[in-house]
Amino acid sequence: MFKIFINFKTYPQGTGKSAVKLAKVCGGVEGIEGFEVILIAQAVDLFRITREVKIPVWVQHLDFQPPGAFTGWESLEAAIEAGAAGTLLNHSEHQIPPGTVKQTIGRIREAGGGKGFGVMICCKTLGQMERLVKLKPDYIGYEISELIATSTSITDSNPKAIEHAVKICKEIPLIVGAGVHKAEDLKKAKELGAKGVLVSSAVVLAENPKEKLLELVKAISN
Repeated sequence: MFKIFINFKTYPQGTGKSAVKLAKVCGGVEGIEGFEVILIAQAVDLFRITREVKIPVWVQHLDFQPPGAFTGWESLEAAIEAGAAGTLLNHSEHQIPPGTVKQTIGRIREAGGGKGFGVMICCKTLGQMERLVKLKPDYIGYEISELIATSTSITDSNPKAIEHAVKICKEIPLIVGAGVHKAEDLKKAKELGAKGVLVSSAVVLAENPKEKLLELVKAISN
């Protein structure tokens, strides 16, 4: 099933009460077949969102530190308790060293947050992807950083890179993002072999998020 990950980032429209409102809008399109919507929220909003929607909600980042004297870190246990179903790691707006990515995904697997708890490792280059795919996350996210929040989609600017990325990922589902904002972008992503898209401003900042999301999902629904 094609996945649509919607990253709320720290936009005002995706924060606090507005995050709950937006989450409900996103959850309202689940009746259409052929895709799944997954929300990616700030840690502080997880609890309030997961109490209001049935669709999966991920947290935007996690750290590898265990429970204890670790002030200021994003705790796996706290995220799970708040209802998180997964996490992004190494987004281009929150990059972490490869060793830290390895520690964090290892901790998630070992702690058994593991079972059913999804992990997407984000990569901004194919070279980075070739290294990080060895950690075997549930998804690999590919976003060319300079295209993020622009109107130039990765599917238009570099389709061959997406095809190459699919070959690198092999059995790991590839999720593409950066500039994805129109129905045609989702169609192209699917045709090129991607198993989903990572979007943000196209939906979160839309004048009518529901209308925009419906426009996108109808492009790939059965």
